[in-house]
Amino acid sequence: MQDGHLRIYEFTMEGEMVALLFVAFLCSTNAYEVMVSCMMAYDEGGASAVLSSPECPRWDFSAAIKNGTDDCLVATHQGRRKYQEDRIRCYPHVTVPVLAAVFDGHGGKEASEMASQRILDYLLLHVIFNTYKNLFSHSKEHEEAGPYGLKFKVDDESTHGILEKALLRTIQDIDSEFSQEALKNDYVSGSTAIVVLWMNGKILVGNLGDSKALVCSRKAHFDQDNEGDFVTRLQAEELTNDHHPDRDDEKARIHAAGGVVLTVGVPRVNGILAVSRSIGDIRLKRYGVIAEPEVTGWRRLSNEDWYVVIGSDGIFERLSPQDVCDILRGKHAVENKTSIDSSSSLADCIVYNAFSKGSSDNLSVIVIPLRQESPSMEQKEQM
Repeated sequence: MQDGHLRIYEFTMEGEMVALLFVAFLCSTNAYEVMVSCMMAYDEGGASAVLSSPECPRWDFSAAIKNGTDDCLVATHQGRRKYQEDRIRCYPHVTVPVLAAVFDGHGGKEASEMASQRILDYLLLHVIFNTYKNLFSHSKEHEEAGPYGLKFKVDDESTHGILEKALLRTIQDIDSEFSQEALKNDYVSGSTAIVVLWMNGKILVGNLGDSKALVCSRKAHFDQDNEGDFVTRLQAEELTNDHHPDRDDEKARIHAAGGVVLTVGVPRVNGILAVSRSIGDIRLKRYGVIAEPEVTGWRRLSNEDWYVVIGSDGIFERLSPQDVCDILRGKHAVENKTSIDSSSSLADCIVYNAFSKGSSDNLSVIVIPLRQESPSMEQKEQM
């Protein structure tokens, strides 16, 4: 190695894998180079240290990549609250992977605002640096091949592992940075977080709090009212489990940390917070509130999957996951959607339905269509 730099030479890929995930983003860093001093900054302080270090290139992915709404249908509404504390992000044009996230703030907007601003930059930096680490750990085993003879294989398993690790580190870094800001500025706010990564026909979901992610899939079921007929519908599959303080594993952690779960309307940590995992909420961290996302395994999307939906808990205060899929299919479409100051997108229809049914919270939802055409309204097959 020369000039204090690490250099990527040659890679072999399998199938549809895209070379080194986000390595295209390194085009602005002088021929895919990362300085050793910058790698040291990353090891010492994570993504925030890289962005603040004078030794590192000026990465600003969020400025270069539009928070898109063409392939992501998004809607957000203040609802009946005095303030809008939800924040949403969707980047459909990040080739590997697509990223969508909802942050549901509470006690103020500071935590959800910082999380939404940092999510893309931090995630991509963690992917880049962990990819380098994996590749150059392998390079030591092949030094005899010479600097231009090194060949590396990036397969699904290693790529998915890097992405999952990057997601966990991203939330950890955001929580750490916000906690420092909260101490300086006496913030009491916090935020739930739900992040969906979509790559090569598979999705990964990371969740902390009580927002939800689900897939609406086309299913045929027997119609008992019309014997002999099978009816096609969109069926909801929840991908997340809420982190409520009365969930057995969550309650055990809270009690072990010296906290208590008290019911004030709903179960709350120390009678205050209705979720047991969040970004921020620094005054309750010592009582078992953590910022560690619960991550699903990679789920392969099938030809029967039509929509991925990510929503804040305000959506599900009055709507079940199945209600949401029924709305997307058109069963519960509501007229006069313009009263919600929205377009006629599917996401707007979900928000309006939740609001009209009495949801008292902020309302935010992202709908990612997986098919160009819409599912049929009612399809029957005669046996």
